[in-house]
Amino acid sequence: MSLQVQFDQAVEDVKNLKETPANDILLEIYALYKQATVGDCNTPQPGMLDFKGKAKWESWKHKAGTSQDKAKQDYVNRVKSLVDSVGLKE
Repeated sequence: MSLQVQFDQAVEDVKNLKETPANDILLEIYALYKQATVGDCNTPQPGMLDFKGKAKWESWKHKAGTSQDKAKQDYVNRVKSLVDSVGLKE
């Protein structure tokens, strides 16, 4: 199975987890997704009062320099471990 097919499946799987992951895990998944699909962070930093946006931006910014294929593989691995631990909705 190609990396792109695995990645696309992981994107669908993360939407169907039985439980919502903790915020730090959600930020990691978000950052890996953005790095895999867009590449290095290319948006200006959100304002100080946009706490959620700033956390997401910082998480993505920390992935700078990671290749898109590596980010896809890391995303697939992270989602697979979540599916193994919490399972998918029926």
